[in-house]
Amino acid sequence: MADSERYSAPGCWAACTTFGRSRKGLLLLSEIVVCLVILICFSASTSAYSSLSVVELVLATVFYVIYMCDWHTKMHFIHWPWSDFLRSFIAAVLYLVTSIVVLVERGNGSRIAAGVLGLGVTFLFGYDAYFTFPLRQQRHTAAPTDPADGPV
Repeated sequence: MADSERYSAPGCWAACTTFGRSRKGLLLLSEIVVCLVILICFSASTSAYSSLSVVELVLATVFYVIYMCDWHTKMHFIHWPWSDFLRSFIAAVLYLVTSIVVLVERGNGSRIAAGVLGLGVTFLFGYDAYFTFPLRQQRHTAAPTDPADGPV
C-alpha cells in the first residue's frame, strides 16, 4: 500500500501544480490571498465586516480544492460552472457594497485599506464571474447543410 501511494504521489502533485498554474487556479489563489489580507485589515480595525471575508475565503478555498483534485468531474449532483459563477458574482456585488459603505464611514487606516482592497477584489471576483459564465463557454456547432440521404 505504501508503494502505491508513493507512485501515485507525483501524478497527484503534477495535477495540483498544473491547476495552480492555470487561469482559474491563479484567480482562485489570488482571491484567497486578497480575502485573507482584507480579513486581517478588518480584524485590525473592527470585526463588523469581517464575516464577508471569512465566507469568501472559505468558499474560494473549497472551490480551489474541488477543482485541483478534479472532483468537479466526479460529482455530478452539482452544476459546478453555475455554482462557481454565482459564488463569484455574489461576492463581487457584496464586496462592492461593503467597500463603499466602509469608505463612506471613514475609519482608521486599516479600515480604509480594507475598503480599497475590497474595491480591487470586486474587480477580481467580477472577472472571475465573467470568465466562468457558463453560457459564454458553450460552443455551437454548425448544422449540416447536406441532406442525410445524399444529393437530390
